[in-house]
Amino acid sequence: MTDQLGARTIADFGEQWTLYPGTDGFFGSPELFNDFLNPLLSDRDLAGNRVAEIGAGSGRFVNIVAAAGAAHVLALEPSQAMRVLRQNTERYRDRITYLETTGDKLPASADLDYVYSIGVLHHIPDPDPVVAAAFRALRPGGRLVVWLYGREGNGLYLMLAHSLRVVTRRLPHRGLELVVAALYPVLRLYMALCRVLPLPLAEYMRRVLLPLTPAARRLVVYDQLNPAYAKYYTRAEAEQLLTKAGFTGVRLHHRHGISWTVAGTRP
Repeated sequence: MTDQLGARTIADFGEQWTLYPGTDGFFGSPELFNDFLNPLLSDRDLAGNRVAEIGAGSGRFVNIVAAAGAAHVLALEPSQAMRVLRQNTERYRDRITYLETTGDKLPASADLDYVYSIGVLHHIPDPDPVVAAAFRALRPGGRLVVWLYGREGNGLYLMLAHSLRVVTRRLPHRGLELVVAALYPVLRLYMALCRVLPLPLAEYMRRVLLPLTPAARRLVVYDQLNPAYAKYYTRAEAEQLLTKAGFTGVRLHHRHGISWTVAGTRP
């Protein structure tokens, strides 16, 4: 069952990034990359380093890392979105190795300076082999940095999201698009209220969703309703994900009070 769920999740995201390949504006910006990973990692930290991204999707963050001056980037993407990834990162292809495989197949080179993953591990039913592969791929002193959905601070949202996903994760693309179109006016109204009221998720709305284009906002809604599997990590679970693989000096940042950025070092 776990293998079937994983395969379906990969297929879902392959379709998503193929249908929505854009990386323009704030959606594919250094500012958003840093919003996900600061204060534990910045794009500027990657200059001159060997880096891997697990679950590179459409390539929006591969471009950021390459533009920041990474010496080489391993871009792992197991889905049909690999074609989009290659097209979107064409300008940096001389410094990119494309691996059409899952994160647990990251080569055990022990020569990477950084491995990062944004919004991927919480969609993998068993992420432990992926974290273990990252450990083996890093040099001693190398760092893994991941961003995960968080459980703390998301109580009201999770009640709504889980209820919707019972239906939306079974819908074909066109049906899900119609649901997103129906929900988007509600989101716009909520974002407007968050400008002036201290509502739940207000900081996230102001700092992340408002700077996006309307098309990118709709994609964010689609992304939330599409996956076959999604786990929301507690602080303890997020920390344990790295410590049990052998990472030391594990640090956590509660991003906008609703998600976790976690970093650890290979000793």
